[in-house]
Amino acid sequence: MGTDKKTYGIGIVGCGNISGTHAEAIQRTQKGTLVAAHSRTKENVEQFGREYDIPWFTSYEEFLNHPGLDIVVICTPSGTHLDYGVSAAEAGKHVIVEKPIEITVARGKSLINACDDNGVKLAVIYQSRFTGDIIRMKEIIDRQDIGDIVMASASVKWFRSQEYYSESSWRGTLDLDGGGAVINQSIHTIDLLQWFAGGVKSLSAFKGTFTHEGIEAEDNAVACLSFNNGAIGVFEASTSITPPQERKVEINGTKGTLLLEGDTLHKKLEGDSGDEKQDKSGESAGAASPLAGMTYQNHKNQYDSILKAFLNGTEPTVSGTDSLQSLAIVEGLYKASDKQEVVHIDDILASEAVTQK
Repeated sequence: MGTDKKTYGIGIVGCGNISGTHAEAIQRTQKGTLVAAHSRTKENVEQFGREYDIPWFTSYEEFLNHPGLDIVVICTPSGTHLDYGVSAAEAGKHVIVEKPIEITVARGKSLINACDDNGVKLAVIYQSRFTGDIIRMKEIIDRQDIGDIVMASASVKWFRSQEYYSESSWRGTLDLDGGGAVINQSIHTIDLLQWFAGGVKSLSAFKGTFTHEGIEAEDNAVACLSFNNGAIGVFEASTSITPPQERKVEINGTKGTLLLEGDTLHKKLEGDSGDEKQDKSGESAGAASPLAGMTYQNHKNQYDSILKAFLNGTEPTVSGTDSLQSLAIVEGLYKASDKQEVVHIDDILASEAVTQK
């Protein structure tokens, strides 16, 4: 596909909760048009197709052969992203994947390799990076307005009901969800933490399942972190907290502190007379509903960025390789907890791609 193409035809795979947010975002971007949808569940995809007035398919092969389809957006359970993505790449379609890229770094690398081998582009959705206050927070850190980072910590203390897990065939499973509160609810915040602080070097951790029955994965976890820049910190994840709290990311430097609550930035710099609170924007998913407070705007911002990069032949934010950084921290946390040992993130990132087909 040449760079002279003005717009992309985009199709969505998987018609669960998050698909509507993607559809709304795609409809509002100038460089893309929603042209098709696929799900193995006829009822879901038929309803989705009617709602957005687009062709729908229960056959993935027929979906991939739909005329005008240039980009496949994968919104299926995390552990299925590789198979869907490889088939799309082999069909010559660019790929956009809802976070995380997959459930392990090795599987993520396999998807990256498939896209590279077939000459198609790959991007992963981390829409939090496209929120106003979060962009400003990153700029403040990069300008070193808070000096050298000493500590960098985050918490995701949310609540999910028993029904959230028991009424789903994949949530809280190891094969399809890849884990629980850490990989599903917290990976956006983990991504921000490592993005702000320049990457995690090593960690130790504990995790457990305390308040939900019948799930394989954790609903609570804590980790102690050391960062590449020498800073240290703590990470907490939970889907058991009542009342739920807004996610927090705190960066402490030698000249000041930045605190992100939800998507709202508070800053206290050296010499300030008081706390400066930025305007609130974006979403809060701390409530029992996984989509509580979520709008399409941050997804739309990322789609604008991705499609511009695709058209210009440049690497998108967030690329497949970039997305491995947060996934490696998740995988490292699970390994550190299971083995009760310190895990080095570079060792996780060195995982070899799995053999596909």
